[in-house]
Amino acid sequence: MSEEHAERPGVPSPVDLAELALVEAELDKRWPETKIEPSLTRIAALMDLLGSPQQAYPAIHVAGTNGKTSVTRMIDALLSRLHRRVGRTTSPHLQLATERISIDGAPISPRTYVDTYNELAPYIQMVDTQSQAAGGPAMSKFEVLTAMAFAAFAEAPVDVGVIEVGLGGRWDATNVVDGQVAVITPISLDHAEYLGTDLAAIAAEKAGIIKKAPDSLVPRDTVAIIAQQEPEVMDVLLRRAVDADAAVAREGSEFTVLARQIAVGGQQLELQGLGGVYTDIFLPLHGEHQARNASLALAAVEAFFGAGPDKQLDVDAVRGAFASLANPGRLERVRSAPTVFLDAAHNPDGARALAAALAAEFDFRKLVGVVAVLSDKDADGILTALEPVFDEIVVTTNGSPRAMDVEQLADAAVARFGDERVVVAQTLPDAIETAIALAEEVGEPGEAISGAGVVVTGSVVTAGEARTLFGKDPA
Repeated sequence: MSEEHAERPGVPSPVDLAELALVEAELDKRWPETKIEPSLTRIAALMDLLGSPQQAYPAIHVAGTNGKTSVTRMIDALLSRLHRRVGRTTSPHLQLATERISIDGAPISPRTYVDTYNELAPYIQMVDTQSQAAGGPAMSKFEVLTAMAFAAFAEAPVDVGVIEVGLGGRWDATNVVDGQVAVITPISLDHAEYLGTDLAAIAAEKAGIIKKAPDSLVPRDTVAIIAQQEPEVMDVLLRRAVDADAAVAREGSEFTVLARQIAVGGQQLELQGLGGVYTDIFLPLHGEHQARNASLALAAVEAFFGAGPDKQLDVDAVRGAFASLANPGRLERVRSAPTVFLDAAHNPDGARALAAALAAEFDFRKLVGVVAVLSDKDADGILTALEPVFDEIVVTTNGSPRAMDVEQLADAAVARFGDERVVVAQTLPDAIETAIALAEEVGEPGEAISGAGVVVTGSVVTAGEARTLFGKDPA
């Protein structure tokens, strides 16, 4: 490594960060992640040119609407504690693009990210040229990032890849993997412009990751691990599993949360897994939805190892994995007095889960929301879900080119909260400062309100920008 690229462990050099910014600028010239074409032709062609790195390790593939990143991180933690080297890819990132590609539980370095891109660039150009000559588009940003992750995992090498779907499932770039375990988190309406407004149609897209196991010297079945779903969604998923000759385990049937008790800093769980009951599980995350995510992740890892009634995972390893879990941007506390939480809820179902956790697990005398959403999201649905738990709301923008106009968001907030409960701030730093001041407003002169809180939410981008403002490192 050259002297100019030398860096202290965990601290990227300015040169590496500058090169990372250049790579990101190049990638941003491509189709954005919110634009998809129903084709795996380009990513499959690139994988062929690279020698099919996605086949160098078994994979657990995670699709759904909400909870994908949380479940993916939980699966990673469990596999790591069970002595497997794990490559994890998630999207979108909170703060830094390197978060999308994780090995050994940590994002790859900016240097590795840049080097991986540079190694793939000539092959990417070949696929671009081939596709455009046939009248198609160049590779999308997400396709390139997916290829980088698969290549980095093969280079490491990892023992298992834990792969989060970007958008949909069937035509998502990650679907060139053949997941030994396919995990489907709860499905609801989101990305309607691409996936449709019909739950069954959305389910059909996401069910595309449940595939018949490829022929191999050691025969195996695909296992589908399915969260609780609406009946029409479950019907689609089960039909897909039958077509793919996949075994099925369903939340509430083959696995479930048996007991849940709120605890300091999280919750204490008793989980019914595929291999038996796991007791005394401390999960340092808030909300019933995270308990259910934990149940889903546990079943996925049990299925990966072939656990059954007579083959339980090491209980101490499971306890250690969950107890050490970090899940940035998911009801994450970043300040005390007043308490400030960040949450990446970006659709109505995510906002309802956030609101339920706040109502059930905290007793704030005053709670102020800071909300910035993207223009293609259901702002009305998000605001409606949050209205019962926020005393006041500060609406703002998160700086993204896709962010909803502040005045438009303010109008929607006033319609839900009333004019007297809505404050407008033009930037996220101003909004957070305003919200903290509102939370600290005195009742009687000189008497501060105890139990005050602020929650920054509405988008992954919002949570990520706020994390940076509070000095948190990418994770």
